[in-house]
Amino acid sequence: MKIKEILSVLEEMAPLAYAEDFDNVGLLVGDQNTEATGVLVCHDALENVIDEAIAKECNLVVCFHPILFSGLKKITGKNYVERSILKAIKNDIAIYAVHTALDNHKDGVNKIFCDALGLTNTKILIPKSNFIRKLVTYTIPENADKVRNALFNAGAGKIGNYEDCSFNSKGIGTYQGNEDSNPEIGERFEFIENEEIKIEVTFEKYLESKILKALFKNHVYEEVAYEIYDLQNQHQNIGLGMIGELPVEMDEKDFLLLVKEKMIADGIRHSAFRGKKIKKVAVLGGSGSFAIKNAIQAGADAFLTADLKYHQFYEAENQLILADIGHFESERYTKNYIVDFLRKKILNFAIILSEENTNPVKYL
Repeated sequence: MKIKEILSVLEEMAPLAYAEDFDNVGLLVGDQNTEATGVLVCHDALENVIDEAIAKECNLVVCFHPILFSGLKKITGKNYVERSILKAIKNDIAIYAVHTALDNHKDGVNKIFCDALGLTNTKILIPKSNFIRKLVTYTIPENADKVRNALFNAGAGKIGNYEDCSFNSKGIGTYQGNEDSNPEIGERFEFIENEEIKIEVTFEKYLESKILKALFKNHVYEEVAYEIYDLQNQHQNIGLGMIGELPVEMDEKDFLLLVKEKMIADGIRHSAFRGKKIKKVAVLGGSGSFAIKNAIQAGADAFLTADLKYHQFYEAENQLILADIGHFESERYTKNYIVDFLRKKILNFAIILSEENTNPVKYL
């Protein structure tokens, strides 16, 4: 099995198109055409993790955080990033990062976070915008089913919990070919007035080339008329953070003790208690201070995230409890999820969970 075959499975788990624009995801180091010997899954691809990969004969390291985030002008081994990259290259080890591609997935980092706390009725906290496009095309009635089904198979027509969604309307199309035309209906130079079906479907923008390929391959006309529009709609199944509900409301202190236990947090920094029960909980794994207002607007009783600064705790405004449980802690179970996903998809192959704890924060 080549590394690129494993990468296709990882893209199925966390499409790279879901990642934020600032992020650096995908294959960071290595040749995807190399034969894979094993996969080591970790949180951070540090030097000790590369050593672990060497010892366990894994030539692909799948990490959550990208070890390469900004450009490197020199690789001399002067810092932890350069040392990791040098060691990986010297030992023919590929490094692949998922980061916000998995953050934004409906079953990704924040769903894992919610599941660990037992939250139910979960939904995306900040749905992704500018991600949906609409295709409009026209064909004869006899060709409509073939075109529609091809578009559906290419990924178009998915809205929330529904698939194969489209809108279809009848109309009259007209055309007249020139000397270079080869019309399916009528003769060149003949003015044709024909009944047509207008087909409208939405799709995630990263699928556009695949959608158009399916359209052209299955359309009966020599020249395919189509239009593509950017939509302002938010994508309800892709985005950052998540909000859900506890099965039973809890006292504030008991809730934070539950969070500490379930997320194995050595300490939790939080805003002042409000003297109210906790039922509705928003979460955002990693640095999530930007989502405080979103959590408040969503009616959360508590917002769990990490890396909150001193003044940001004031933003609670007595409308909810803000709790910083630690960056690593909020993403703690992500690598376990990746391992489980790969093991279900790739049988009889070494998929190994790293034993290295790469949390740089220690507690006294």
